Amino acid sequence: MSDVVLEMKNIIKEFPGVKALDGVSLTVKKGSVHALMGENGAGKSTLMKCLFGIYHEDGGEIILDGKKEDILNSKQALDLGVSMIHQELHPIRYRPVMENIWLGRFPMKGIVVDRKEMIRQTKELFKEVELNVDPEALAGSLSPSTLQLVEIAKAVSYHSKIIIMDEPTSSLTENETKHLFKIIRSLQDKGVAIIYISHKMEEILKISDDVTIMRDGQYVGTWAAKELTTDLIIQRMVGRDMTQRFPEKHYQPSQEVILKATDLTASDPTSFKNVNFELRKGEILGIGGLVGAQRTELVEAIFGLRGIASGTLEKNGQALKIRHPKDAIKNKIALLTEERRATGIFGVLSILDNTVIVNQKDYAHAGMLNDHERLHAAEKANQELRTKTPNMDELIRNLSGGNQQKVLLARWLLTNPDILILDEPTRGIDVGAKFEIYTIMHKLAAQGKSIIMISSEMPELLGMSDRVMVMAEGRVTGILDAKEADSVVVMDYATRFAGKEHEGFDESEEN
Repeated sequence: MSDVVLEMKNIIKEFPGVKALDGVSLTVKKGSVHALMGENGAGKSTLMKCLFGIYHEDGGEIILDGKKEDILNSKQALDLGVSMIHQELHPIRYRPVMENIWLGRFPMKGIVVDRKEMIRQTKELFKEVELNVDPEALAGSLSPSTLQLVEIAKAVSYHSKIIIMDEPTSSLTENETKHLFKIIRSLQDKGVAIIYISHKMEEILKISDDVTIMRDGQYVGTWAAKELTTDLIIQRMVGRDMTQRFPEKHYQPSQEVILKATDLTASDPTSFKNVNFELRKGEILGIGGLVGAQRTELVEAIFGLRGIASGTLEKNGQALKIRHPKDAIKNKIALLTEERRATGIFGVLSILDNTVIVNQKDYAHAGMLNDHERLHAAEKANQELRTKTPNMDELIRNLSGGNQQKVLLARWLLTNPDILILDEPTRGIDVGAKFEIYTIMHKLAAQGKSIIMISSEMPELLGMSDRVMVMAEGRVTGILDAKEADSVVVMDYATRFAGKEHEGFDESEEN
């Protein structure tokens, strides 16, 4: 067993009302990529947080290099050679990149920080991982994908023997993912073991040596990646065959126009320009495009988060003036943002508070909140979406990504919107939870709700949209009926403006 770097045996972890891990085991070999898979809520991240010292297991044992260890905190884990790249990034946005990397271990000259040495070490690290970033740039000025690569560089800087990567490609383009794989191969050559959590099937089969699958907090099994197929992984993850990637369509969009944008141009001159489109009642309008197409900026402007310099918006034929999100909410427009941790959930609040926070006033009478009404509304909304949680008092940050997304959907559905804007609604969510989100979207469309969905996953964009609007460099380059849209046509429209690489869409991703 000399090639084994890690053994986790019969790990148990309980939270109030829920057994998150029930006797889970994991064996990882030196220099291997070991994928850890399962639906949201299967316990993958919880298991890794036990290894990294964020949680302490209630039972079982952790053996590193043949020695049993009691890991009480993350510093101890790092000292033992275990580092972790978290799914949700939390950089100190107003400090330089280099300070984010070396925080807690700054190079010193006497009693002061040696900034020149920090710059030198950061440049050397970035050279090693082929990352072109200014060490003195503020972390908050970088894109999510660049921040993800910086976080990967930080993990490499610890010279760990095990690196845990939790959804490392969730915000990376295709080229950036290839870059990450190159880094992983070089780490493997040095004997570093990678524990890799991802919902992207093709990615798993391409990069992994071994695959461990979990379900409902329990160990299902471990297989060599070369023995597996996408269908086998899905079947073992969900405990049943998934014969459909998308639910069958049982609704028909109306021809009635509910939202009309005419020559919409952003206040920011580098953003979207002269955007024209119509959204029909009871339809799912997909928005596709590559990185930098300004899709998110467009929907955020419609919701009042960004300024509009010129052009008009009409809802049901009436002019809309939206200068603030409260104006959008008043006009029955809702927005589920792309970055749920940064701009969606209130991590320190309960599921109850997160669910009812937008329409809190509906439960106030004579200046007093009616807790019974709030609880009833939150429970009903989350039960309809099949949110998995022990109770409404649980902190939302303790839920899996898919269940957090359902709470956010419940929040907006309580406002009874006519128009629901979903920005990357299934990012970082497993196949089972994706299908549930898709089913909810179909149900809403059948009720006459109109949905705008941004997606960078080509199968999702084509499989869920009634029409597809494609953007490139801030302009609409085409609006296609779902019947005439395919990946080649969409990519052609997405590259209509000069010189863009084919990044952003993952045409092969399994949902």
